Amino acid sequence: MEKYLRENFDVESKNSSDEALRRWRSAVSMVKNPRRRFRMVADLAKRAEAERKRRKLQEKIRVAVYVNKAALQFVGTIDDKKTHYKLSNEVRDAGFGIEPDELASIVRTHDSKGLGSHGGLEGLARELSVSLKDGVVSSDIPLRQNIYGLNRYVEKPSKSFWMFVWDALHDLTLVILMVCAVISIGVGIPTEGWPKGMYDGVGILLCIFLVVLVTAMSDYRQSLQFRDLDKEKKNIIVQVTRDGCRQKVSIHDLVAGDVVHLSIGDQVPADGVFISGHSLSVDESSLSGESEAVNVTQETPFLLAGTKVQDGSGKMLVASVGMRTEWGRLMVTLCEGGDDETPLQVKLNGVATIIGKIGLAFAVLTFLVLTGRFLVVKALQNRITVWSGSDALKLLNYFAIAVTILVVAVPEGLPLAVTLSLAFAMKKLMSDKALVRHLSACETMGSVNCICTDKTGTLTTNHMVVNKIWICQKTTEINSRENEDVLNISLSEKVLNLLLQSIFQNTSSEVVKGKDLKKNIIGTPTETALMELGMLLGGDFNAYREEDNIVKVEPFNSNKKRMSVLVAFPGSGGFQAFCKGASEIILKMCDKIVNADGEAIPLSEEQRKDITDVINNFACDALRTLCLAFKDIKGTSSADSIPEDGYTLISVIGIKDPVRPGVREAVKTCLAAGITVRMVTGDNINTAKAIAKECGILTEDGIAIEGPDFRDKSPQEMEEIIPKLQVMARSLPLDKHTLVTHLRNVTKEVVAVTGDGTNDAPALHEADIGLAMGIAGTEVAKENADVIVMDDNFSTIVNVARWGRSVYINIQKFVQFQLTVNVVALMLNFICACVSGSPPLTTVQMLWVNLIMDTLGALALATEPPHEGLMKRPPVGRDVKFITRIMWRNIVGQSIFQILVLLIFQLKGKQLLKLTGPDADSILKTFIFNSFVFCQVFNEINSRDMEKINVFRGIFDSWIFLIVIISTVAFQFIIVEFLGTFADTVPLSWELWLASILIGAASLIIAVVLKCIPVRESKLIVEHHDGYEPLPTGPELA
Repeated sequence: MEKYLRENFDVESKNSSDEALRRWRSAVSMVKNPRRRFRMVADLAKRAEAERKRRKLQEKIRVAVYVNKAALQFVGTIDDKKTHYKLSNEVRDAGFGIEPDELASIVRTHDSKGLGSHGGLEGLARELSVSLKDGVVSSDIPLRQNIYGLNRYVEKPSKSFWMFVWDALHDLTLVILMVCAVISIGVGIPTEGWPKGMYDGVGILLCIFLVVLVTAMSDYRQSLQFRDLDKEKKNIIVQVTRDGCRQKVSIHDLVAGDVVHLSIGDQVPADGVFISGHSLSVDESSLSGESEAVNVTQETPFLLAGTKVQDGSGKMLVASVGMRTEWGRLMVTLCEGGDDETPLQVKLNGVATIIGKIGLAFAVLTFLVLTGRFLVVKALQNRITVWSGSDALKLLNYFAIAVTILVVAVPEGLPLAVTLSLAFAMKKLMSDKALVRHLSACETMGSVNCICTDKTGTLTTNHMVVNKIWICQKTTEINSRENEDVLNISLSEKVLNLLLQSIFQNTSSEVVKGKDLKKNIIGTPTETALMELGMLLGGDFNAYREEDNIVKVEPFNSNKKRMSVLVAFPGSGGFQAFCKGASEIILKMCDKIVNADGEAIPLSEEQRKDITDVINNFACDALRTLCLAFKDIKGTSSADSIPEDGYTLISVIGIKDPVRPGVREAVKTCLAAGITVRMVTGDNINTAKAIAKECGILTEDGIAIEGPDFRDKSPQEMEEIIPKLQVMARSLPLDKHTLVTHLRNVTKEVVAVTGDGTNDAPALHEADIGLAMGIAGTEVAKENADVIVMDDNFSTIVNVARWGRSVYINIQKFVQFQLTVNVVALMLNFICACVSGSPPLTTVQMLWVNLIMDTLGALALATEPPHEGLMKRPPVGRDVKFITRIMWRNIVGQSIFQILVLLIFQLKGKQLLKLTGPDADSILKTFIFNSFVFCQVFNEINSRDMEKINVFRGIFDSWIFLIVIISTVAFQFIIVEFLGTFADTVPLSWELWLASILIGAASLIIAVVLKCIPVRESKLIVEHHDGYEPLPTGPELA
């Protein structure tokens, strides 16, 4: 079976090829209900059509932009073809001066001349009735939405409950049974009279109605969960200025006239016009297909929705939103086709196909045996030519039984159970601060055996404060506001002014008024810590920014590891450059140092060594280290570039970023679960090592290396060090990508990697699981990730791994349970048909059993919450068998027990139960049906743990499981005691009820015996970097 599944039903968890997707689709067969089975499967034809539409639209956008740019080179070329818009009364009465379509056209076509005709940016702001400084007034938002539209895109309406009922009714076997039921009623009434003749047919119809209703309710509930997750995925938070205050709003709440703040990695949320900013460039490849970045300036001020900020920062005036943007039209095509199916869904489609073929063979054989026996009996009685309505009913009943065997035999619920389990896990993870963007990520996390994690914000709190400062050859510790006086007294006015200038001028942060009118610092945690230091020293951010004119800004990025700014002195014609960043890098750029009087003096080698010692001492105290430096530039020739050497060192800053509570325990949990944790950070190696030791990541025999050294290693050297590599410091995003690629392709590990920056996108895309940070992460990083960690906490990542393992093990539990029912139902019906000429279970009873094992079984077992024991076993390997030997042991053992017990009662039940009288046959059949159902109920409890003896552990934590079990038992009681007319049952005495329950409960004892039988699993032994051996599985755990 495994070989067949691997050849035909094997797909990658990420970026699977179209060939693999088509291969399993062509291999799948025996599908009772394609509409339901393939509801969560990508439609490759629709996807191809959507891709064709997307490319066509991209080409149209690209041509339009190029034509417009070319036309603007010639004065008056586009003037004649310009559409003239007349201001409508509705827009005029609302207090606006420009039509929505005209505004959208100006930005979409990059019409600089059209913008100029409205008075440029300021004129546009007047016509939109907005202040560029204070933004829109909140009370105007409904009016703006009414005139200029909502920032939402047209989406397919969600399916109603009745659509799921309709889908469930498309089950071919149920349709055949409905036809059989109608024929049964039509033949039964003339033959057996009213109302007796309609009971069998109505019973089947009622059971089909129950199956359809429960199935539709389960599917509809899943769809609601996926809809909530989809809404959360599309909800991007945007920074705007409204009512004169900086605030965060949902992308869906943006309106025309909003002033939006953009920074590296952001997605442009709407079409708009550039207000101000520094070095702003955007990547328009998502819209036009062009990979070259576009610089946004006052001369080329147009920004299009859906593009990504590649560099710099700026402010933009929103012009058009929603479906008036090209991105809105493109988004309609992007949602076509659906997501790729997960490896487990595909594999279980293969299992369902194999079992379905076996089931079909048994159904045909059963029908042939029953029909053959019937014809032989008629021939022996010399009545082969005499046929009556009752004979026709018998043959119809045999056909219905064969179809019902097929209903039970084809495990349609197997692939759907994966979807159910994933939907449940994703919903729970969302409440636990993890947003799963791709279905397959949830199950792949169960196989992860390596996590490459960032340090800042993931292992640490990301709440940074300046703890130490070295300036003028002295180190001062800043633990509280009292230290402000110590620092102020020790610094001359000139040095203090230089320090404050380097903090306030060279920053991407802003000091803004919040809704509570208090001053808030908006920026990264590092920037915020520096700004707080500046304000602690008595500096006024706005005063410093107003004094000088910032000419050029080079924002911080992961490659350069520094931020620089060029400031023009007012009136003097000179410039001053400020630079800050990674301490070693900035120190190399300096050849002078500020003395106590604020004068720049040459930096000697001895001083350089002393400063390096200071940096290392700070780093060994687990502080992030930064250097601040400046350079005076005379003349105006250097206005276009910021120098890269010849700086004067001002100070070394040590910033404290404490380790998050619970991280050490989470790392310990990972190691116990066979998951290696590696830290990859851009920080100083001593800082990284100190934090790694505190977290329990760096062990005595572990390797810590710097990015430049790692890059210089040959492939052979990498192969030697990577198994023991635990910390990589001063790394570039490319180093992270190289490490992930090597781990996946060479050591064959299943790798999860965290990332927050735009440059982390390739590594997030390459990894088996990309984990983007929800707070610190850019939109580009989130877009390339599989899971968004909403609280940026490493413990949340461990929780995702726990749920991933839970999904995998829950599906295995359900498969074990369903295959047991399949085997017993098939063998029991076939043997009884051969031996006695009549199956032990009627069509209605079999449909009820099918409901127990399919939809209800999936609900019970596929939604079990994870327990701590899951993180005390090794991860599931890449190529392990899904149906393990342990599962086969349990399936075969329980099947043999159930078949033997039920056959004994089928053949010798009257004697064993001492049944006499005219109702003896009916009571025996009801007793066998009741015992069979209770065998499944207790086997469902057995399936809660495939290896350990105590299957009741945590049962009260799984409320869905309890509800399903109680409902099954309650409805079984109703069927037996009150619905005998339709279900072909009779009420049982309390003794027989007790006997049925005890027979079912005996499977608990059988399970204990089976779990003591040792099973050798064929598995791949993986040697881990820290020398631990794989944890025991199988009987050792029992």
